[in-house]
Amino acid sequence: MTLLIFVLGDREYAVRARLVREVVRAVAISSLPTAPEVIEGVVNWRGQIVPVLDIRARFRLPARRLHPDQHFIVADAGARTVALRVDHAADLIEVSEEAIESAQRAAPGAGETEGIARLPDGLVVIHDLEGFLSLDEGERVDAAVAASAEDASRGGRS
Repeated sequence: MTLLIFVLGDREYAVRARLVREVVRAVAISSLPTAPEVIEGVVNWRGQIVPVLDIRARFRLPARRLHPDQHFIVADAGARTVALRVDHAADLIEVSEEAIESAQRAAPGAGETEGIARLPDGLVVIHDLEGFLSLDEGERVDAAVAASAEDASRGGRS
């Protein structure tokens, strides 16, 4: 399995590389007032309005101001395309299936965690993009993005 390693603060995390569409430099995030708190806002990615997930808040890490040195990992989270704002995308690595511990066995109830990979230099938590948003949060994100797109198509006027 190929993983994309990314850094938040002084910790490394990972996502399955097959879900990643692109890694880009961070850009200004537009607010999305009706979205759940777990959404920082939206960005325009190749003409598509994409919600930016606030993974720092979900992982209970201190907030950090947006900086151009940060990255967005644009990825598939089920049927939805999302952007993860990370301090930086670090590396692509290959990990054997045997080196991955099930999240439910290692940390029961950790809904945003797919598993934990044992690497030669330590452990890395594999982030579960599909489990990041609850069903209710996902529906609210879709409704907020649709409303934002409709507003933009009308020139921002209500």
